[in-house]
Amino acid sequence: MTLARILDTEAVEWAVLGGGVLGGGGGGSLEAGRQMGRLAVQAGAADGPTLVSPNELDPEAMVGVVGAVGAPAGGGVHATPEQYGRAVTLLQEKSGLKLAALAANECGALATVNGWLQSALLGIPVLDAPCNGRAHPTAVMGSLGLHRDPSYISRQAAVGGAKAAGNSFELYVTGSIEVTASMVRQASAVVGGLVAVARNPVTVIFQKKNGAPGAISQCLALGRLMTGALGGMMVARVAADFLGGTVAVAGVVGKVSLRTSSGFDAGTLTVGDLGLTFWNEFMTLETKGGRRLATFPDLIALIDLTTGEPLTTAAVRQGQEVAVLAVPKEKLSLGAGMRDPALLLPAEKIVGKEMVRYAFGIAKKENLTWN
Repeated sequence: MTLARILDTEAVEWAVLGGGVLGGGGGGSLEAGRQMGRLAVQAGAADGPTLVSPNELDPEAMVGVVGAVGAPAGGGVHATPEQYGRAVTLLQEKSGLKLAALAANECGALATVNGWLQSALLGIPVLDAPCNGRAHPTAVMGSLGLHRDPSYISRQAAVGGAKAAGNSFELYVTGSIEVTASMVRQASAVVGGLVAVARNPVTVIFQKKNGAPGAISQCLALGRLMTGALGGMMVARVAADFLGGTVAVAGVVGKVSLRTSSGFDAGTLTVGDLGLTFWNEFMTLETKGGRRLATFPDLIALIDLTTGEPLTTAAVRQGQEVAVLAVPKEKLSLGAGMRDPALLLPAEKIVGKEMVRYAFGIAKKENLTWN
């Protein structure tokens, strides 16, 4: 018997807050997460969405990964609830596979509740084993290491745009992880916002081994603690203690530089005497003198000291009072995609900072290959 946990309105708030911290500047906005989560608990079956442990399912049953792709700061339309459900249905129709569970691609304010609405509408439980226990900028980082398997054929369904804008679309592609992910990313750039995706079906046992088992429960536990903290600084300290990190600095956000290109947000900002770079998620944290304090996949997260809520890179504004959290990658639940140094090479080019050496202790990168 499957012992699924019913996800309710209270769980939505916990997931959004805890996921927002583990989003590390990405993973979708709190507003979108709350909207999606509340729709999920009100939609579909009477019991609403459900969360199930991988240990409760047939190890050989199939899991489909769901999420959103695009630049959060993009001015175009974002996927509707119906489009999230349609992406799952499209994946099953085109692939001929029946999904026993849905797995989030990552953790984030929106990402953690990805799958909840689909679960309520389609009666498919959410697996407590996302591809990654934190948010990441590229799809291949959440591909469970499948990009290293030349025999694996990626199947990806994407739905987005709006009929009123004349750019609604449905896309189903198969091929290598890199090519299919790039095509979906390009589609999101065309509509200028977030598009719903369902992709890369694998077995439950594979998802458990290469993903982040228990990461959704971790988001819920962290969010629950945050709701009980009084004041923004206390929220930051509670989150840092829970995750095994530190509050690196508390101060005022200085100049923020942000550019949106090819479906990504990238830029820089300062908080007090520290400088941060981001590529959807925060990539580096260092002193003005250049001393590196954290490097992705370490978690770097901002807490708004006025609201006590985590901030995405798209929402950070000059003059905000924030606390900067830094959590070593060793303390995080990371999927196989986060253990490949080569996947940081594109990030280095975007943010203009050395990352592989700091994150993996590799000075020579000549032998690192993208695929």
